[in-house]
Amino acid sequence: MSVPRSSVPLRLPYVVCAVLVLLLAGCGTGGFGTGGSGARTKAAGAPEVPGPPGSGAPSPAQPSSESSPAGPAAVPPGPSPTPPREIPGLGPRTRAEIPAGTRQAFVVTGDSPDSSLATAVLYTRDGPAADWRAAAAPWPAHNALNGWTAEHWEGDLRTPVGVFTLTSAGGRLDPPATVFPYDLNPDFKVEGEGFQGEPLEGSFDYVIAIDYNRLPGTSPLDHTRPLGTERGGGIWIHVDHGGPTQGCVSITYDRMRELLGLLDPAKDPVVVMGDVAYLSG
Repeated sequence: MSVPRSSVPLRLPYVVCAVLVLLLAGCGTGGFGTGGSGARTKAAGAPEVPGPPGSGAPSPAQPSSESSPAGPAAVPPGPSPTPPREIPGLGPRTRAEIPAGTRQAFVVTGDSPDSSLATAVLYTRDGPAADWRAAAAPWPAHNALNGWTAEHWEGDLRTPVGVFTLTSAGGRLDPPATVFPYDLNPDFKVEGEGFQGEPLEGSFDYVIAIDYNRLPGTSPLDHTRPLGTERGGGIWIHVDHGGPTQGCVSITYDRMRELLGLLDPAKDPVVVMGDVAYLSG
């Protein structure tokens, strides 16, 4: 039995259209190849922005400086303060012995513990935190015949090491222009010969007392010995006679006059003396 054509509607075209719509919808939303979820995942709270042209899908927003809260601006560290320039050849122990207020240091460096040959340099600075600088080129010097010692005794023919104040001067001759306390006295005299046969006369024409075992500020001729006479005394800087001394430091006549002209009691001068190994400690 045949059914009249007009009583059965023809629905096939509508079914095909519906399938095509579903297929297109699946491709547009990423329903295929997404683990069966039917939707593309994104980070929670991340805004969607348009994807590449023609993709038909949003892409996760990329981080930018505009979307991040601005933190405190980084400040580059400033330059570290430069420590003052120290006196060459002096180690931390020796530098610590120089009084904080001292602005003049006469540094006498012996060649070795048992040598009588040395080099002397006057260093100055403008203040406790200022650089040390040499006031003149190094001068040749002599010290005691047997060298240096950390424990000086009368007659050991060694020069005591350490840092000592300089507070007075004197001599047989009128001093050069100087502000240093000066005792002009004919008792600054010496005769005889040195260890190498050189004449000693004139060695005490100019002297500067080193405040080892003496009362600071008194004449170099003062014989007070706070440590006792057995610990020696009369340790001076004086005019060089061309050979080793009995315990003093000596520099040439011209350098002695120059040193007297440079030393200033207002700058609390000191002598820093010893062999090179000792001073570097």
